[in-house]
Amino acid sequence: MPVSSFDLKRILRPNILKLEPYRCARDDYSEGILLDANENSYGPAYQVEISEGANGSDDLHISSGNNDLNLHRYPDPLGRKVKDRILKLRPSVPSVENIFLGVGSDEVIDMLVRITCTPGKDSILITPPTYGMYRVVANINDVNVVKVPLIVEGGEFQLDVDAVIQVAVDDPTIKIIWLCSPGNPTGTYLREEDVRRVLDSAFEGLVVIDEAYVDFVRADKGESYARLVREYPQLLVMQTMSKSFGLAGIRLGVGIGSRELVSYLNNAKAPYNVSTLSLSVATTALSDDGLQKMRGVMCGIQKQRDEYLIPELKRLPHVGAILGGNDANFVVCRIVDSNGQASNEIAKSVYVEMAQNRGLVVRYRGTDFGCEGCLRITVGTAEENKVVIDTLRTLLSAVQ
Repeated sequence: MPVSSFDLKRILRPNILKLEPYRCARDDYSEGILLDANENSYGPAYQVEISEGANGSDDLHISSGNNDLNLHRYPDPLGRKVKDRILKLRPSVPSVENIFLGVGSDEVIDMLVRITCTPGKDSILITPPTYGMYRVVANINDVNVVKVPLIVEGGEFQLDVDAVIQVAVDDPTIKIIWLCSPGNPTGTYLREEDVRRVLDSAFEGLVVIDEAYVDFVRADKGESYARLVREYPQLLVMQTMSKSFGLAGIRLGVGIGSRELVSYLNNAKAPYNVSTLSLSVATTALSDDGLQKMRGVMCGIQKQRDEYLIPELKRLPHVGAILGGNDANFVVCRIVDSNGQASNEIAKSVYVEMAQNRGLVVRYRGTDFGCEGCLRITVGTAEENKVVIDTLRTLLSAVQ
């Protein structure tokens, strides 16, 4: 919709607009002798050294051990150092005030639904096949899910833009349109002209683009839509440290949007939602050296994907097609029967045999819309990729 007419307050829940956020002790002061937050001043108990008092007295002397991360203190509630470094990764983002940090992208998804959608009344719009947590979070929050499928013919997996706009504009209960680029399980980067058409439409709610896999997109195909946040206040772009940075275990998700939207997300989140350990690892990963290493790994994954895994999959019997844009760190292949028809039966049996008897786990996606007979295979190391090709060749060669 026209930027000048977007009003965030019109789509936020009334209780969120009136919310008086919890004020953390670390919002005020973070240095000096800190006796304001009921923390344990001695430090992490498992690290301290305890000795008896001098001359056999009953007094105990407690000294702190190595505690460089100050784990006995609450973390920065806004993760400012991490946000500063995210600006280096995404230089088009205006400021740290445009960045929200969550416990994985899943918390960002949940927070967006909770601040906008009234339970039992409002809706979200998703474009299957897509990431399942949008639906799960909506169900948890008693929010209706409206589905407008992607164009799946020929494995295209692009937006049916006219249908998305019509449904979203005609249904005033829809508060969020969820787009996934590159998609999961589609692995397809959404065309910019389609994304802009949705943003320029008369839809009055939020448009959220999930970019968990964006760093795997080749530069000649596209880049992060975080650069559009300056143009569209109704846009929020989600990213994560789980994929390209190889840090799924620290559970750190990122939301990039207008200052106003981010401020409401910060007001509604838990006081110290992201741990000191996660923030510390993320700060290191987002350093200049960390970014250089991440980009080097990305090149290796892209090369394995494009020059080995995809060509080798195409040579296998009963692999009918490689679907999608192949813009992520996985490949979706369609398993077919002897007549060339997509076969969930063969795909499922191969998946189960590999997982239960061969120590090799991929993902069966045959029940997703437009993914009949499909396996989703993560791009592994060169050794892992060879194992998956050799195993698939053995199993598929035995199929009659």
